[in-house]
Order: sequence, then C-alpha cells, then structure tokens
Amino acid sequence: VQLPAFGGGLVQAGGSLRLSCAASGRIFSRYIMGWFRQAPGKDREFVAGIRWNGYSTRYADSAKGRFTISRDNAKNTVYLQMNSLKFEDTAVYYCAAETDRSIVTTAPYEYDYWGQGTQVTVSS
Repeated sequence: VQLPAFGGGLVQAGGSLRLSCAASGRIFSRYIMGWFRQAPGKDREFVAGIRWNGYSTRYADSAKGRFTISRDNAKNTVYLQMNSLKFEDTAVYYCAAETDRSIVTTAPYEYDYWGQGTQVTVSS
C-alpha cells in the first residue's frame, strides 16, 4: 500500500491548507485512515482519523474545531482540511492506514502503513 501525501507548504498563522493522501493498492475503502504529525524533537502524534465509511471520525484536542478529516473512497483519497493554523501546527504530516480494527485508534503503532509525509510550516 502506497500512501503519498500532498498539500503541505508554508502558510501564515490563521491560514488554511488542505492535505490529501491518495492510497494505492488493496482495499482502501475498508481501511481506517489517520493523519499524524511529527515536529522536530517530538514524538509522532495523532491528529485525526476516519473510519472506512466516513461516518465516524476522531480528532486530537489540538485539532478539534479547526481541522476536518474526510475521505472519498471512489478516489482512494483521504483529506485533512486545516483552518486557523497556528505556529505550533508546524510539523511533518503523515497519512497512515489501519487495516484490522473497526474503530479509529490514536496510537501510531496500531497503524500498518505509512506515507512519506508532507511538511507544513506555519509562520507566526
């Protein structure tokens, strides 16, 4: 399973970005998809996740009210709309797929496949 992520970049605080991750291979529509991020010197942390049917989502407290995860199973793509970005959102953002569970989990070790990440830099 390939999970290339796109859409990162440099944005001013208060701005928006939309990340996308186009999965290839196997049965994307049955996977739980998650977005994680990792800032320099910090552990990888959960940002948002979405169940295979798109009706169940989960967010980190830091993302609630600002970020929205969605998916289009017809396009094998998951999105992360990020609004009201803050300096502390600066990190490499990773797309991940979880193949064995029925609920969205937040632990990185629960996810089976990872993309290469895309850099998000928010200037203050």
